[in-house]
Amino acid sequence: MGGLTLTLIDEKQFITSEAELRELVGYPSELVKKKVISHLDENCRDFIAKSPLMFISTSDESGKCDVSPRGDAAGFVRLEGDSHLIIPERRGNKRLDSLRNILSNPEIGLVFLIPGLGETLRVNGRAYITKDSGLLQTMAVSGIPPLAGIVVAVEECYLHCAKSFLRSGAWKPETWLESGERPSAARILSAHVQQDGVTAEVIAASLAEGYSKRLY
Repeated sequence: MGGLTLTLIDEKQFITSEAELRELVGYPSELVKKKVISHLDENCRDFIAKSPLMFISTSDESGKCDVSPRGDAAGFVRLEGDSHLIIPERRGNKRLDSLRNILSNPEIGLVFLIPGLGETLRVNGRAYITKDSGLLQTMAVSGIPPLAGIVVAVEECYLHCAKSFLRSGAWKPETWLESGERPSAARILSAHVQQDGVTAEVIAASLAEGYSKRLY
């Protein structure tokens, strides 16, 4: 563009109040306002029992946010009555982003997914970390219990509509990239780490070993 620098971000157009936001977007319907419940009813428990994948949202005491996936065989999240659930903390990279956030700010948000289903289940509440060996043993896989558990005291539950999945086509295999077109985790990590000898090939081998031998 002949050396001309263009920007699409005009700070004067930022929305800074809910009133301004409501003027733009409007208000939810009565159905949407009433769909939130404060406990895990039989429908929520059934949804969670059939979900093999979820995302955890946490933030630290200053409000810096993090979202992390958790996955296992369907039903991996243990339900305790209609007010508590327990998420197993399996072996990982030891960054402990979610757990460290919970220690300083227990507010937590969860999104449960079921492959092929567009609607998701959202759960909000307060989280605690448990090291109760007896409890963790009940969530063992191949005899290996999780290292810890995230206990969530449920405060809100509600279904989220399927529009994001319909727009994205995420559950339609015909929309998926071919293997050669997908981003390479090994190349990305090598570029980010920038450490001598830590090539994409070295990282690819390490990832493959971890995925095959250290899932639990």
